[in-house]
Formats: sequence, structure tokens, C-alpha cells
Amino acid sequence: MPTISRRTSGLGTENAFVVLAEVNELVRAGRDIVSFCIGQPDFPTPANIQDAAVRAIREGRHGYTASAGIDELRAAAASYMGRMRGISISPADVVIAAGAKPFIAYTILSVTDPGAGHEVIYPNPGFPIYESQIAVNGAVGVPLHLREARGFAFDPEELESKINERTRLLILNSPQNPTGGILDAGALEAIAAVLRRHPQVWIYADEIYSRLVYEGRFHSIASLAGMAERTIISDGASKTWAMTGWRIGFAANAALAPHFVRWITNTESCAAQVSQWAALEAINGPQHAAEAMRESFLERRDLIVGLLNQIPGVHCRTPGGAFYAWPNVTDACHMIGAEDSEVFRRRLLAEAGVAVLADIHFGQRVPGEGQHIRFSYAASPQAIETGIERMAEFIRSNTKH
Repeated sequence: MPTISRRTSGLGTENAFVVLAEVNELVRAGRDIVSFCIGQPDFPTPANIQDAAVRAIREGRHGYTASAGIDELRAAAASYMGRMRGISISPADVVIAAGAKPFIAYTILSVTDPGAGHEVIYPNPGFPIYESQIAVNGAVGVPLHLREARGFAFDPEELESKINERTRLLILNSPQNPTGGILDAGALEAIAAVLRRHPQVWIYADEIYSRLVYEGRFHSIASLAGMAERTIISDGASKTWAMTGWRIGFAANAALAPHFVRWITNTESCAAQVSQWAALEAINGPQHAAEAMRESFLERRDLIVGLLNQIPGVHCRTPGGAFYAWPNVTDACHMIGAEDSEVFRRRLLAEAGVAVLADIHFGQRVPGEGQHIRFSYAASPQAIETGIERMAEFIRSNTKH
């Protein structure tokens, strides 16, 4: 048989989908599983957005669009992202893709060259596609550790220590997956102060959870002096309006937009036209459904954090955004004789029927930070209560006395 390339063999994955496959197999076998592994809203897409898609279908909007997206959506996304960040964004600087995820690869491809030793600094723990896309596209990944004591932010001095003449890109994610951490205004200003001393570094601002901030308001590094022109703002429809399967993301940067368009032409051609018209309604239409989802996530956040902190051996910081909890289970692992969080996760699924992800699914463990697991609390309150009670009983019944 012909061989498979080393690039393909070494390509990473998103382990949430790997664990989801495990869960589905158990469910098919008749197991009762409470799953917290997938990060997507459990709400239907709002009815007005569905109706806009149906209208688009009936009106014959079925064909290709320009690779950059339909003009109406580019204009709406420019206005929306600008309002959220207090800056002015031109529609010409906005590009639409099949989800926000492709912009990770398009950015790395646009600012680094394979074989040149160009480095990309990325958050650890972090969305696993950062690391896999850095590697597969021939750049050098440099993990930047997030610290629990800092609210799962990083030390700006540690950032500066990792920048050198080969550094081309810094990836920021706020609100953050998997920790739910937030880069507040003070943290972002400290980061910007470092970056002003290193003008060769682009910034990829993954802000897909920008509407899911629970205290205060959302802040973007793009709003700070000298940062907008070197920041790729990445946002989209998936999380805010429960449109994960519609696959619509948007990115903004004046210098890179034309290059993103060429990458899209070479890969996906364009985002689905029907989904683009639906996203236009999502941005311009009523926002009460999106706000109701946010309020529900806030209630669920408070519920799951409160319940987790009642379990012996578990402590969980309150996340500032997104819909993820990142409890520290170091003591719980010791109590039940689990070697680490991955053993804990596997046993929790097999013995208690609760599906979560382990910290190693989001990068190397941060030295000195202990063991963590991730819950997506985009699940019903009943599921949260049932799942956490099962976890508590699992720890109680397996504690070594």
C-alpha cells in the first residue's frame, strides 16, 4: 500500500471529539452517560435565524459567493466586531470562512515560513488545534503557561522571555478554552507593553467567546494603542447564537484579509451561502435569545462551580467567561489512587458514567500546577447536578483510607 505522509501521521486532533466517540460507543452499548466533553451550546439556533436560512433557500441563494463572503455579512461583521471592541473596522478588512477555526491555519500560513525556524507562542493549556496547526504548517511552537494563581492568565515577563528574532505570532484566547480564564484590561495593557518592544510579532486574538463574559465587559487587545493593525481578530457565530453546525466565522485584519481570501479560494472556495445569510440575521436581528443563553450559562456556571467545590479533593476557580470549568483534582487523584488526571478521567467515565476531558488533551501539563479536568457546562442543570453527584460518589467510594 502507498505510504502516508509524516505530516498527516503527526497531525494532532481535538480530543473532545475523540472522547465523544468513546461516549457514543458506550451509549450504543446501553450505558447511561452524562457528558461534559463537547463545547457547544445545547440550545437550538434561534428561530429568526432559522427562518432567515429558509428564506435564503427559497430565494435561490444556493451558489458560490465571493471567497471573502457576501458583502452584507462582511459589513455587518465589521460593524459588530468594531462595536464590541470600540474600534473602527472596514468591511474590506473582514473575511468570512467556514467557521473561525480555519483562520488559525490561515494566519500561521500567512506569517510564518516552513523551515525558517519561525516561532509561534501559544497558550498552554489551550485549544489543541493551535499546537497541531503550528506543527503541521512547519512553524515552531512555544508554549506559554497559564497559571491558576493568576486566574489562568500568564506572566507578561514570561511572555517577553520567550520572544526572540524568530518569533512571528502570539496567540491570545480570551475568554479561554479550556479554563474559562479572562484577560482583563490590565493584563492586556501589560501584554501590549511587551509587544510594543517587538514590532515583528503578529497577534492572533481568538475571541470566539467574546459575548460570554460574566463580570464586567469584554476587552480586546485590538483596542489598545498600536495593536489593531497587527492583530487578527477572530470571532464567529458558533458560540453566541448556537450555530456551531452552520460553520460561520469571521476575521478582521487590513493587511492579511487579501491573503486570507486567497487561502479560502485555495481551500474551501467560500462559506456556505445559506449559512452566511443566516449569520447576517444573527448579527442584525433581535439579540434576546443570545442574551438568554448567556444568562443560562451564567446560572450553570455558578451551579457547577458551587457543586464542584463541595467535593472533597476538588477545588475549582470561578471562570470569567466561555462555558468551561477547569477544576483542580490533584488531591482527588491522590485520594483514589489515580496516577494522574487522565487515569482519573478514564475511571470516571468507565465507573461512574461521567465524560470529561483531562488536562493533557489541551497540551503539556504546566509544571507545578497539579492535575485538572475540563467540564463543558453547556449542559442542562439536571445533567450538571446528576454528573457532579456521580463524580462525588465515585471519589467517596474509591477513597483509600
